[in-house]
Amino acid sequence: MHAFPASDALCALPHPYCLNSVPTGLFDQAMAEISRFHCRHTPGYEHWLNANGFDVQDLDRVEDWSHLPPILANFFKQQLLLSPTGEDALELTSSGTSGQKSRMRYDPRSLAGAQFMVERIFDHYGWLTPDTPCNYLLLSYEPRGAITLGTSYTDQFLCRFAPANRVVYALRCTGDSHQFDVYGVIAALQAFAEEGLPVRIFGFPAFLWQTLEHMRATGVPDLRLPAASLVFFGGGWKTRASEEIPRQQLYARVAEQLGIETARCRDGYGAVEHAVPYIECAHHRFHVPVYAKAYVRNPNDFSVQPYGQQGLLGFVSPYISSSPAHAVVMSDLATLHAGKDCACGLTTDWFELHGRAGTSAGRSCAMAAADFLGRQ
Repeated sequence: MHAFPASDALCALPHPYCLNSVPTGLFDQAMAEISRFHCRHTPGYEHWLNANGFDVQDLDRVEDWSHLPPILANFFKQQLLLSPTGEDALELTSSGTSGQKSRMRYDPRSLAGAQFMVERIFDHYGWLTPDTPCNYLLLSYEPRGAITLGTSYTDQFLCRFAPANRVVYALRCTGDSHQFDVYGVIAALQAFAEEGLPVRIFGFPAFLWQTLEHMRATGVPDLRLPAASLVFFGGGWKTRASEEIPRQQLYARVAEQLGIETARCRDGYGAVEHAVPYIECAHHRFHVPVYAKAYVRNPNDFSVQPYGQQGLLGFVSPYISSSPAHAVVMSDLATLHAGKDCACGLTTDWFELHGRAGTSAGRSCAMAAADFLGRQ
């Protein structure tokens, strides 16, 4: 049985955006602890660090965790990287819209840590309402057997924060596939408006946009869902990226056609390769919780960019023991900003997204990783 006292303490902090509540040195201790564990127990990981000029003895002296060699998230599409705690753990996959799916394993402590973070953030925003039943519209896949898709697993989990009166799925199971049921979604929204309970809409934004467009095209009257309703997107536009519209435009249409104010329309950024939640504040900025640190890297040489400069988005967090995904670089372009540059009052850094990066940098990094990682 492996113990992770510093990592567990960090991931159990109750105030997700209060930097002053983090004990001095705890983040460094937690990152050194989880990195040392993977060096000792995850095949190939220490070799990966050494190949990038980093020695296990360096871990106790690190003050800037951007120096820890990261793994590109796309590499998890090529190989399942596991520590001993991940061998019999829950496996989740990405949606694989580009043709390849990432496969990730989450042992109980890693999954519980990530879920606790989500709970604390929902509580921070006042969305943890165990005494208020809600109707749910899930813009995701109706379950068919065990849920292994990361986005569907997340949507199911989010339903725990308010009791479910009724749950309607937008992507209905047709036997061996799923089909978007726009008429069923509209009928559900109309019924929810009549019932008067708060409505929570979770999932892929493209399907809500299609619904709103269909309502407008067919003359469906605007609805007024209860004021305590919530829209929380996740998973991106996927195969409908060509139809993607700015979030503010989508939020404005939600307010106009469903009566949910824009401050209660939020987006979430996350990935099956990195389960720490990044959730928009009321000003629609993705603030970084105290459980992680974010960096933006130059796509050409992976050097860390200063605030205000665009590059590849990367994260470090000690929450995961089942896979060496505690330092990752995503394939998304982003710009990092200081917390003081957002008027919402949170002091942690925040980032803005600019879409997917090209694949050349990702391919070269993934090929380099393949030379060192995952070998017995």
